[in-house]
Amino acid sequence: MSFLLSVSSIRIMFSLTFTLLVIDTVHSFTPYNRYSCFTKHAALINSNTSCMNTCTSNTRSSPTAAATHINTCYKFCQVTTLLSAHTNVGRLIASFDSGDFALPSGSWPYKPNDFNRLDNSNDGNFYEEPRFVTHIDDRAIESLTAYYLNEFEDYSKNTVDGRPLDVLDLCSSWISHFPDEDCHGFRFGRVVGIGMNEEELKVNKALTEYYQQDLNAGLDSGIESDSTSHPLLSQFEDESFDFVCNVVSVDYLTNPYAVFQETHRVLRKGGRALISFSNRCFPTKAIAMWLQADDIDRLTIVGSYFHYSAVWASIDALDIGLPPLKVPDRPKFDAIMKDPTKAFSWAAAASAVSKANNGDPMYLVKAVKK
Repeated sequence: MSFLLSVSSIRIMFSLTFTLLVIDTVHSFTPYNRYSCFTKHAALINSNTSCMNTCTSNTRSSPTAAATHINTCYKFCQVTTLLSAHTNVGRLIASFDSGDFALPSGSWPYKPNDFNRLDNSNDGNFYEEPRFVTHIDDRAIESLTAYYLNEFEDYSKNTVDGRPLDVLDLCSSWISHFPDEDCHGFRFGRVVGIGMNEEELKVNKALTEYYQQDLNAGLDSGIESDSTSHPLLSQFEDESFDFVCNVVSVDYLTNPYAVFQETHRVLRKGGRALISFSNRCFPTKAIAMWLQADDIDRLTIVGSYFHYSAVWASIDALDIGLPPLKVPDRPKFDAIMKDPTKAFSWAAAASAVSKANNGDPMYLVKAVKK
């Protein structure tokens, strides 16, 4: 039996085991600047001046404390500034540039131990049985689908003038969380899924075709490819897709450099790579540095994958969670006395809203090909 756990739970359960596992993962330098890109873009993610004054007041003390404090403000100070340059869904956290990383594009600062896992056995065994479940909650799924809708409509209108969109869904499963094209301002063309379990892929109604393939197989992973595997994305020609998506699976990649290089290769000019994740994972299969990271680190890790794999027109980190739902007004006392069921109805509705508002976060790193 496998469990999908939050990263905070994983840290408690595996702290001792994982300390032994990743003891050699400390770098002599940091592959990315953990806090500068977030402090310099702080004004973009919070329009509340007093809150930002509180956030930035710690920047003169400890860089780590500054990053943590800004993240706290970001979570709790009612961030309202919406992304305007690229989308009206989601909140821009940071726009990465080369100065946010230790080395130039084409380099690779990470060590093999950074991609070590509690279970380094063949992933095919782990994913052999189909899992017809969702790995994020309903509100997070709604957030992701809303973001996809905005991206697809924007790209269709402003980049390809209504041409059907070709989409590659990496680490795909039985559902891709794409919006229906009916009654929306875009059309799908080719929608290809690459995933580990054929039974799941077969029932994914969004896909026009699929490949059962282990992106961790072969290359430097120490796992031999089986006869049905392709060397990464060799089945696709250059510039074949408008979008490449990956949902809550980037933390399982043991050779992200090659995967992100191939992502760049198969995207058309102006095409967009959308890598989304939450705070849940299969702990035995997530890589070492992911389980040791917080939200800022994870956003920057994905940003660094893009930076080191190729030169992109832009790399942005976003919170794509939908705005909080409004808690319904509590019925007045006299109304409850006349009809007690109103109290129960209100309590049920308020509880549902609270659950939705305190559910899984949803983050995304978006890169646009030059």
